[in-house]
Amino acid sequence: MTVGRAPAHAPAPRPPAHARRRGAHRAPGSGRAGARPFVLLGLLHATAGLVVVCCLAATLWGGLAERGVALAFGLLIAVGELSRWTWAHGRDAAPLGAAGALAYALLGEDAGRPTGHGVAQVVTVVFAATLTGCVSHIARGRGPTLDHLSRRVLTVGFAAVCFQPLYNNGLFDTWGGSGYALVLLAILALTALCDAVLAAASARLRTGWPFGPLLREELRALRGIGSAVCATGAVMALGVAVAGLWALPLFCLPLLLAQVTFRRYSAVRATYRQTIASLARATEIAGYTPAGHARRVAALGQAVGRDLGLTEPELTVLEYAALMHDIGQLSLVDPVPAGATAGLPAAEQRRIALLGGAVVRQTGVDAAVAAVVERQADPYREQPVAARIVRAVNAYEEKARDAGPGGPLTALEELRLGTAGDYAPDVVEALARVLSHQGGGG
Repeated sequence: MTVGRAPAHAPAPRPPAHARRRGAHRAPGSGRAGARPFVLLGLLHATAGLVVVCCLAATLWGGLAERGVALAFGLLIAVGELSRWTWAHGRDAAPLGAAGALAYALLGEDAGRPTGHGVAQVVTVVFAATLTGCVSHIARGRGPTLDHLSRRVLTVGFAAVCFQPLYNNGLFDTWGGSGYALVLLAILALTALCDAVLAAASARLRTGWPFGPLLREELRALRGIGSAVCATGAVMALGVAVAGLWALPLFCLPLLLAQVTFRRYSAVRATYRQTIASLARATEIAGYTPAGHARRVAALGQAVGRDLGLTEPELTVLEYAALMHDIGQLSLVDPVPAGATAGLPAAEQRRIALLGGAVVRQTGVDAAVAAVVERQADPYREQPVAARIVRAVNAYEEKARDAGPGGPLTALEELRLGTAGDYAPDVVEALARVLSHQGGGG
């Protein structure tokens, strides 16, 4: 199905002596509150590991049933894991492996003959095949493999627990074809929901981002390739039940085509982002802004946007606008000292923002990005959320950079004092929370 790097931030100031004596300003993860998410994440992994150990012991004790079927599905899952790739803000996608694992969990017959594998064998085969397919990713250090394995084990185990006992007890025979289809659809829906909750919970515990927006994004992803995975898994199980293992390569083709399409889309998005990042660097190369300023604003702005619950499309617009928010300075005859626009008069800030929006529109970038760039200097009550975030984060980055050792705390306090008219209070407080999580603010 689907599954996510902490943004860069300003260096943390040395806390005052009285704060150090009380143990305040701890780095994330150093105190009990910071360590709790990692403990919970470890508990999630331990639960998955316990499930695997129990299922493996049961399978070794009882023997492997239908070895040919297990080998065929294991190869399918391993190949699917080998083709796993990263897309859309760090999500890992292995649709073929996920569909094969789901199909094996929902498999009741092989060419009309009842199968004898149960829940324990399903989990064992899926875990072994997934781990085999992840070896190359582990060697290259790609992605949170432990999270991925835990999700796969728990999700497939849930589907198998819901399906295998009902099928082996003959309940589907009494319900008929329509009842069988309805129960299968219900199991698919519950399994997809279980996977989305596990993915959102893992991301929440690993990154500290709010659980609600993360869960909404996982549920939105189900409408895309997630629904294709669920449908393909169910169709594979039904196809093998009627036609045997020859149905596997046949029903893999549509998902493989969808996977190729998604990978091309992901590559286009990556190229598009690189183009925007190159345009944003024009102000740095020309000496209008300090090196890395746009990247830092974009990274911190995305973290603030996640804290406020923005969706993935909104975060993409925010990222592009943050990368290009200073591009209007290229039109200035006299550069702003150090590129710091936050201290300029309001009229001058709006003029530079409008110039930047005009440049963005000429580049062919999405009009929503140009609108955010144009309105970043407006009063916050008239701005869209993305423009409010860009303005506040840009001001913080400039003030923290120019204020010396105590810059982050001083900059945050100045932003709080400016919430009467310049900066949105909810954005400033979200920025404070993000900095607190990252250890860059008090």
